[in-house]
Amino acid sequence: MMAHHPETALSRNETMGLLTLVIACAAVLANTFQGDGEPLIASLALSGIAFGATYALIRWLGPTFIRSGLKGVDMSKHHRRELPECMGAICAVVYLLVVIIFVPFPFYKDIVAATSGGGNRDVVLQVDHVSQGRFLHRFPHGKLASYLSAIISLQSIAILGIGDDLFDIRWRHKFFIPAFASIPLLVVYFVDFGVTSIVIPIPLQPFLGELFNLGALYYVYMAAIAIFSPNSINILAGINGIEVTQSIVIALLLAFNDALYLLTPYPHPATDSHLFSLYFLLPFLGVSFALLHYNWYPARVFVGDTYCYFAGMVFATVAILGHFSKTLILLLLPQGFNFIYSTPQLFGLVPCPRHRLPRFNARTGLMEPSVTEWTADRQPRAPIAWGLRLLHRLRLLRVTLDSEGRFIETSNFTIINLWLVWRGPLREDRLATEITAMQVAVGMLGLFARHKLALLIFKEDNLGL
Repeated sequence: MMAHHPETALSRNETMGLLTLVIACAAVLANTFQGDGEPLIASLALSGIAFGATYALIRWLGPTFIRSGLKGVDMSKHHRRELPECMGAICAVVYLLVVIIFVPFPFYKDIVAATSGGGNRDVVLQVDHVSQGRFLHRFPHGKLASYLSAIISLQSIAILGIGDDLFDIRWRHKFFIPAFASIPLLVVYFVDFGVTSIVIPIPLQPFLGELFNLGALYYVYMAAIAIFSPNSINILAGINGIEVTQSIVIALLLAFNDALYLLTPYPHPATDSHLFSLYFLLPFLGVSFALLHYNWYPARVFVGDTYCYFAGMVFATVAILGHFSKTLILLLLPQGFNFIYSTPQLFGLVPCPRHRLPRFNARTGLMEPSVTEWTADRQPRAPIAWGLRLLHRLRLLRVTLDSEGRFIETSNFTIINLWLVWRGPLREDRLATEITAMQVAVGMLGLFARHKLALLIFKEDNLGL
């Protein structure tokens, strides 16, 4: 049994490399207290430690997961062997520990100012002055509440993911659960920010005005983002590395967007919100790159649903509390298309098999579109049959008919299968690379549209405020 999973011991080079990384990051972390806390540097250092911890723990705990029954078979290989599953749980636990440890760093200056008077640590105050709250009113309690609410939401979604991996919860039962995990975020948004108005595009302003207040519907919209983001990552899956690479791409693009607000030659009003976003994205990138090392083709571990839900909730959290949900939607366009494209099977209009991952052709070693098979006594109803034929003519589906025009098989409704319909059979790593490149291209176009093309229908971009 032990021969079927990676060796648990780290190599000498891996051990030395990880030790060097962790020691260097710990030194940087300790050095931040010599200045004013430098939370962004501290976050980068903690992200490096998160990478090292995740890299080692996945290696060490893989066999334990297999013995506990958390294992799966890689269906897209000649030699189908059992691999550890639910490795996203390790990422989630390391990530949560890191962001909890990070809590004092963004508030270091405020803690000093609140407890020793104006940030001067050499000034000694009488205890009664401090206990009366003379300076504590300066502490940004709203920011701390936002940070802690994000941690609560991420913990909640991690529990959902682990529960799904353990008990295989039905899709219709788990679909709305992220909305409950988002309640702490929405409550803090209501108390701390509370803006529910949207800017109306210039062509519609004569009819609706410059701003339109959505009221309670704005919170429904944000809850919908919290539902969509984790589920959209979860259904764009099925080949080695694709869940992690799409998440890394989205996180890097969000971090790049955040950096735009930090590099302005003047203090931007949204700087704090985008710093808040980076504090959550950097550790996420740390644990994700470690997981990618093991999950890329040929995969040595599986990420499980835990990682997909967790990654999506990280994006929803930073978008809601960072006030850039529209930017996130632009970066999730491939996932949105995949969700809409999948609806015929998700809602039962077309039979949905248990797994819709691409089919591995053992003879060629290439991935081909997986299919739903139709029998003579089970044919689609007339409107659905018409729609399937139309999609086939538009090259959005592959349909096979018999000599009498009856359906034999149709390709499954996922963007990965559609890509194989367009491109033909591909090797698994090539397929994952091309899907990832598409994600990068669409994301870059989304950011360009957000900051440049938006000026065609809006008066100004908030980056220029």
